Amino acid sequence: MDDFPIRYVEPVYRPPSEAEAVILPLTDGCSWNRCTFCEMYTAPQKKFRPRDEAEILETIRRCGEAFGERVTRVFLADGDALTLSTRRLVSALTAIRREWPNVRRVSSYCLPRNVAKKSVEELKELAELGLSLVYVGAESGDDEVLCRVNKGETFASTLAALEKLREAGIKRSVMILNGLGGATLSAQHALNSARLMNAAQPEFLATLVVSFPMGEARFREKFPDYAPLDIMGLIGEMERFISALELKRTIFRSDHASNWLVLKGVLGADKARLLERLRAALAAPESAPLRPAWARGL
Repeated sequence: MDDFPIRYVEPVYRPPSEAEAVILPLTDGCSWNRCTFCEMYTAPQKKFRPRDEAEILETIRRCGEAFGERVTRVFLADGDALTLSTRRLVSALTAIRREWPNVRRVSSYCLPRNVAKKSVEELKELAELGLSLVYVGAESGDDEVLCRVNKGETFASTLAALEKLREAGIKRSVMILNGLGGATLSAQHALNSARLMNAAQPEFLATLVVSFPMGEARFREKFPDYAPLDIMGLIGEMERFISALELKRTIFRSDHASNWLVLKGVLGADKARLLERLRAALAAPESAPLRPAWARGL
């Protein structure tokens, strides 16, 4: 619709938990866009560029006129809106407050490298203006795995970002990719990812299964000996990962469409229950309550 107040460049992505949020693009694409496992922003029309500030402010104003009082959640798109300068983010958040008075949560994807460019004081300013949650794709806590997938981050850089966000009062939802290290690096991927989570103590943690709906050629350029895990291998890696977690109160979800075995709980209160579910599946795969392949939505 030509009169719709937001200009989208498809495909448009948002976390599953932002289903009720208005998706507000501040950038198109991803400023890094070199992770070999990620196909989200590889389409030609998704070439990275920050949106013009005037367009963003006009979009917020028009949305305010159209449905401002009904908006309670906003997700700042695309891949890493926090790559924008603090001044530009302050401008957008201030306009959201003014035009959408009932907004209670603003969230965004977030690359650790972009957090590194901002001070704690700058992040606190963003938090005070409404940025309350960021989704950090850590993917792994293992430096070898991160190198193999060209993530451009390390255990240390990811932890530094997560700690800075915590200090600023911004909640963190961290994603780990089950199976990212393949069979050869599975153990260190699981254990070092748990070590990262134990150090960061994020408010939210999710696991997704790595998948390649458009093929593995790009991924194998830097990881030629990658041997994918089968279903029981993925579940075994999850058992190793959760066994090593020492979290105080982190809301955990492994219910994305890519996951074979749905897991939900609070770690550590539900650690024993989740491990029991995983171990039961490993002991009796034929009776495990696995999601059917057709329902995985990939």
